[in-house]
Amino acid sequence: MMYRDEYHPQVKKDLKKLSPNLREAIRAEHIPSILSDPEKGEPLAGDLSGISSYHLKFVRQEYRIAYVTEEGTKTVFVLMIGKRGEFYKLLKRRVKI
Repeated sequence: MMYRDEYHPQVKKDLKKLSPNLREAIRAEHIPSILSDPEKGEPLAGDLSGISSYHLKFVRQEYRIAYVTEEGTKTVFVLMIGKRGEFYKLLKRRVKI
């Protein structure tokens, strides 16, 4: 069964920073991939425990999609999308850890 997707309000801004081609790939390919199998993401540890991180490469650059899976409602809540660099530091700030 497919999961439903919901987004943190900041994800719109995250997507604006990405190239149109990458945005399209995320929308058409990567989000559906996560929704069909939320286990694809790597479970994060420590402060970010409970959050999964899905890795993708686009034009030799690494990106991450961080999300939380809510089994009860079959919902994937996307917290953040962005380049790998400062990703986890920014994610901690976003989820206020």
